[in-house]
Amino acid sequence: MPKIYISIGSNQDAERQVRFGVKQLNYYFSDLNVSQVYESEAVGFDGDNFLNLVASAKTQLSISQVDQAFKEIEKAAGRVRGEAKYSNRTLDIDLLLYDDLVCDKPIKLPRGEVLHHAFVLLPLAEIAPTLEHPVEKKSYQELWDAFDNKSEQSLWAIKFDWESAL
Repeated sequence: MPKIYISIGSNQDAERQVRFGVKQLNYYFSDLNVSQVYESEAVGFDGDNFLNLVASAKTQLSISQVDQAFKEIEKAAGRVRGEAKYSNRTLDIDLLLYDDLVCDKPIKLPRGEVLHHAFVLLPLAEIAPTLEHPVEKKSYQELWDAFDNKSEQSLWAIKFDWESAL
């Protein structure tokens, strides 16, 4: 059964939205495991701070079906499609990895944000430190250790109550 890695983020009613997103992911996928929740400043626009985390799960769904499930969860959370790339988000759920598959269609994998955003790479390195990026051929911990934008993308782990989410 394929293992997937998922980024989850929100900056609008973020605690509730993150709990909702994780609860929904737990419904669609098995063996869900989540990183710590990190708070970070908005990147690319002026906005409220984001809460971000990465989850892993197992699925029998295809990449397209996984992507569709994410869109349904986002829609149920009030997400409106067509917003600017860098803008406020009720809930943003993205597929980062689908096993070690490298592809451009139906979506680009591995997702490019993995290598460019601390709020994706750090929680991914937390839950999969020894897993290798399928293109870079380095572990996510090695990639985090070498990440050069740490000072530009400050983020910090927060205490988060998962009790109502799972």
